[in-house]
Amino acid sequence: MIGDAAIEVIAAEGMRGLTHRAVDRAAGLPPGSTSYYARTRAALLELAIARMVELDRVDIEPPPERLAEYLAGFVCAANTMGRTRMLARYEFALEATRRPELREAYDRGGMVIRRRCREVLAAAGSPDPARHAELLVAWLDGTIFDALAGTGSRKPPTHAALIRNARDVLTALGI
Repeated sequence: MIGDAAIEVIAAEGMRGLTHRAVDRAAGLPPGSTSYYARTRAALLELAIARMVELDRVDIEPPPERLAEYLAGFVCAANTMGRTRMLARYEFALEATRRPELREAYDRGGMVIRRRCREVLAAAGSPDPARHAELLVAWLDGTIFDALAGTGSRKPPTHAALIRNARDVLTALGI
């Protein structure tokens, strides 16, 4: 609950808006509740990152012949239902460039996503799952960022366009 509220605060107000009191309000908790579980701001940030990693766990095994549709659905979900979490993630990414203590926690979460992507690509027949995972994650991140915060946010891609684009990426990777 506190992790979810911290993610909401970060997405809505940025890193500067993240305070124990703001999280208490967002979670509907009595004042001081958040500081009981996360004594410092650093602990609160770590809790929020841990919650994002937990929410990002994907155990679905998409059939290789439906991988493009799965990827398009992932991007659509990130831009709609997962919008808050993605905005918070980008806030964390920027903050981690300035605060080394966040870099490690942020990168741990990113490695979970990359590992899962390697597994899915290996199952789909990728001849180089590690390299292809890096390329696919970059496409996913770029596509999601553009639709949420970039110029593409004026007219986010449709599900059909995302399927076409995902197919093009997979074809370019030899999958």
